[in-house]
Amino acid sequence: MKMLGNIGNLAQLLKQAKDVQQKLGEVQRKLSAMTVEASAGGGMVAVVANGQQEILSVKIDPAAVNAAEVELLEELVLAAVNAARKKAEALAREEMSGVAQQLGLPESFKLPGASP
Repeated sequence: MKMLGNIGNLAQLLKQAKDVQQKLGEVQRKLSAMTVEASAGGGMVAVVANGQQEILSVKIDPAAVNAAEVELLEELVLAAVNAARKKAEALAREEMSGVAQQLGLPESFKLPGASP
């Protein structure tokens, strides 16, 4: 009879795994639709990324385009992209943390698909 109890535990474990997979899929879809924006150079360069850390757009103020200062523009673009990526990473971490809490997992538990 003990074996039947183990089958019930296995079935419950498989159901929980399926629930986790479903919740992660929902969060990933939600993150794809969420956006963050970061800028550099006082707004001269702005970058929009989604919660999957994909860069969606880069806007450059025409005043920032000066052939003599291309290196500065490159630095501004790099700074804005990195800031947007960090914001998107924080957004993903926050959303995944919510899933972990719903599942009763410890805060230190890293869900698959969550940013480092």
